[in-house]
Amino acid sequence: MAGAELSPVSAYYSARLRRHGATPLGVDWPSRPSQELRFVQLLRLCDFSAPCSLNDVGCGYGALLGHLWRRHRAARIDYLGTDVSAAMVAAARKRWRHRTWAAFEQAADCVRVADCTLASGVFNVKLDCATPAWEARVAQSIAAMRQHSRLGLAINFIAPPRTGQGSPPELYRPPVARWKPWLEQALGLQVTVLEGYGLPEYTLIARA
Repeated sequence: MAGAELSPVSAYYSARLRRHGATPLGVDWPSRPSQELRFVQLLRLCDFSAPCSLNDVGCGYGALLGHLWRRHRAARIDYLGTDVSAAMVAAARKRWRHRTWAAFEQAADCVRVADCTLASGVFNVKLDCATPAWEARVAQSIAAMRQHSRLGLAINFIAPPRTGQGSPPELYRPPVARWKPWLEQALGLQVTVLEGYGLPEYTLIARA
């Protein structure tokens, strides 16, 4: 995902990091347990019984890397995190400088081909970007993930508000039907929808 739409998003998350540090709040997430519950869903894409290369798009300060270290320590993972925010990348490099199997780069999208690509929450905050322009960027970003993923990709979206429930206009909350058919028809992926895991969102596991 690249373009003018991302400059305000980068500034938004850099400000969150300055205010809250390298914590879940620093990436707009209320708590570590709920953040890790999301990671569990995304990582259903990956098979860690064999060596695995992994792209983490929108990596923030590298929270997923911490989850991998706690939950999959024996796995052989070649990890690359990318983020549009230079401040986030700097924080991630400092925090995980002793993890020789992990690297971080400032970029909006994938910069290498890997087995799997994950994107945790990167499409949820559109700020004042118009929805058609935001969706064009989402499509561009997912297509880039597909091109850089040998086995598949995993992404999530905030679920649409229920009837009568309001939602801040700066959030992007598409229904499952907006992106699942597109992943299948345009990108030729086999998609599994994960819902009902205790968070107001859903995860799309898209395998090649």
